[in-house]
Amino acid sequence: MTEPNDFAQLLVNIDAYKSQSELVKLALQLALLVFVRIGELRNAKWADIDLNDATWSYTPPKTASRTGLEHIVPLSTQVLVIFKETYKFSSHSEFVFPSQSSLKRPISEMTINMALRCMEYSKDDMVGHGFRAIIRTLLDEVLEFPVNIIEQQLAHAVRDSYGRAYNRTKHLDKRRVMMQR
Repeated sequence: MTEPNDFAQLLVNIDAYKSQSELVKLALQLALLVFVRIGELRNAKWADIDLNDATWSYTPPKTASRTGLEHIVPLSTQVLVIFKETYKFSSHSEFVFPSQSSLKRPISEMTINMALRCMEYSKDDMVGHGFRAIIRTLLDEVLEFPVNIIEQQLAHAVRDSYGRAYNRTKHLDKRRVMMQR
């Protein structure tokens, strides 16, 4: 899914999605606005989210052993609204999206994909991790943001002649603008 109209329909379908758990719908909405890996979203902890500074800071498990660098996600005003709504349902857990069966665990890795199946997206049409590919494509081709800023927001390794050993840029101001747009 790389066409803006298809993406718009996905947004409409998510907004219309009816679930036994309001948290699932909120997780779907957030996934499309923060661009993190689904596993990182599932394991998000309230302690890592600063609503006053509008940031979510954590070390992605995928990169923790290699770089150990903290990833900062600037939060748009829309994301702040969703986090505040989510807090009403999960403030009693350390996890932003706790499992229905245990507050000590996050939602299942299949939760997002099962919600997409309920919205009649086949596994060939859409999976949760595919949100990142959609966002990457639309930010580059439609909104024309610089690729290095997009890649940094996706927590991908910086590709330059010096590599991550020397490049510690964050471009937070530029990423804030991108995330809000």
